[in-house]
Amino acid sequence: MNKRLEAILKLLAQEPDDTFTRYAIALEYISLKNYEEAIKFLESVLERDPNYIPAYQQLGHIYAITNQKTKAIDIYKKAIDMSNANGDKHTADNISKFLDELQ
Repeated sequence: MNKRLEAILKLLAQEPDDTFTRYAIALEYISLKNYEEAIKFLESVLERDPNYIPAYQQLGHIYAITNQKTKAIDIYKKAIDMSNANGDKHTADNISKFLDELQ
């Protein structure tokens, strides 16, 4: 485990409900190509905060690169719906591009 990941995990131990810390851990796991752990943390982010759009984007990306196309499509569609519901058309349009590439 690298030092940055260790430091972020320590932060999580201090504040276990912090959404951003969980997201940061997921990003670190992605950088280490430990997609299984990244998925766990991204799912925990979305359980705590279903409006955390960047987590949907990252989760969709992981599913896409790990050949889980159906899951990626589903997650991207949720992200687009959530972005539109939040009035964030720009983000919805960006995620739509990822979705278009998969379909």
